[in-house]
Amino acid sequence: MWLIFAILSSVFAALTSILAKIGIEDVNSNLATAIRTAVVLVMSWIIVFFTNAHKGIGEIGQKSWIFLILSGLATGVSWLCYYKALQMGEASKVVPIDKLSVVITLVLAFVFLHEQFTLKSVLGCIMIGTGTLLMVL
Repeated sequence: MWLIFAILSSVFAALTSILAKIGIEDVNSNLATAIRTAVVLVMSWIIVFFTNAHKGIGEIGQKSWIFLILSGLATGVSWLCYYKALQMGEASKVVPIDKLSVVITLVLAFVFLHEQFTLKSVLGCIMIGTGTLLMVL
């Protein structure tokens, strides 16, 4: 089931880039990010209440709160940078560079989460990096 959600995530991320590029024309990128964030916030809370997930909010531990807040801050900075880059550059170049996050995530997962770093993942990182360079040059 995770694979289906991962594929859907990829499709919607692609739509996000195209829709955002069209939507930020003649709009301040920070304002555009705030509007996008507000929509995501409302949608997320609707889903939380619709699925009764809000009942678990009291069970969230301090460590989880800290890391979820830090993750939210990182997301916010990422989106602000992404929208600014998208506004200034071509989507076909900005998006592949943004997707270098895959390589960075693999490295960080190895360093901080002690996840396995295999020959396959090293080769994948090299290929993603090389492919990104080919796409943006």
